[in-house]
Amino acid sequence: PQLNNIPAAVFVPISFSDSELRAFGSNYNKTVIGRLKAGVTIEQARAEAANISRQVGADGSEVRLRRKGQKYFETVKLGRGEVRSELEIELTAIQFDTLWEATSGRRIEKTRYEVPHAGRIVEVDVYHGELAGLVIAECEFASAEESRRFVPPEWFGGEVTDDPGYKNQSLALRGRPRRPFET
Repeated sequence: PQLNNIPAAVFVPISFSDSELRAFGSNYNKTVIGRLKAGVTIEQARAEAANISRQVGADGSEVRLRRKGQKYFETVKLGRGEVRSELEIELTAIQFDTLWEATSGRRIEKTRYEVPHAGRIVEVDVYHGELAGLVIAECEFASAEESRRFVPPEWFGGEVTDDPGYKNQSLALRGRPRRPFET
């Protein structure tokens, strides 16, 4: 690999399949160890790591930190649009606080409510701060077919599932997008 066009060595000590990773549950941490080549500064390494991090999200994946009461989680959402996968790892408060510092300037605040509808739970997110006034309802399904059969309640607004501007990552970085039906 190259680090700002300078050869660099990166070592991944252990590799597991997706099924093995899921079997670890919340007790698994994947660590990547790197050694800088002569002449590469830590600033150059950080800049390249930030560049790699931006590329990871290019496929629609998102990494989130969540606090649910007294529990802390790192959540990875993979894919885009209607069909996505989600992996969640429970963190300690110290791990959460350490990672939380890195999200400065890229955070959203919301309160999630669970609303029963037609035998399922609709998650209603009410945003705060710069996104105050934005409310998004989300319903998860076991299959794409089940999603297509779903009849939303009358109080649902416009469909934003395929609008990347309404992903939490975009909301945190760019703010609230304007929709054609909004003024």
